Amino acid sequence: MKKDKSCGCIVIDHGKVLLVKHQKGHIGFPKGHPEENETDKETAIREIKEETNIDVEIISDKVYKETYSPEEGVIKDVIYFLARKVSGEDKPQEEEVAQIIWVDVEKALDEITFEESKQVLRDVLKDLN
Repeated sequence: MKKDKSCGCIVIDHGKVLLVKHQKGHIGFPKGHPEENETDKETAIREIKEETNIDVEIISDKVYKETYSPEEGVIKDVIYFLARKVSGEDKPQEEEVAQIIWVDVEKALDEITFEESKQVLRDVLKDLN
């Protein structure tokens, strides 16, 4: 079994959560693979910037994780951090992101495609309340 890993952020700003519609059609959180010698937090911050042009600040050391199999023989762990928007204008990375979506936190579960990502958001919301 091959292991894969990505890192990203759950970005909440003024009661809205940042989602991206990927070019493949599914909707979830921005994330991506680590580069050489990057920490998980550095990867998450860089990937948000690359995919959305938004600068974020991680606001909690708590880690949220989802695990799934994107293809046969592969298990992928995605590490997420809770973050807030610091600056930047929304601009999707054309190669990977079809659309940037800011949606009310309460409605985000209806937009997210995969159950594993929905559970991550449920865990975040539980911690925030």
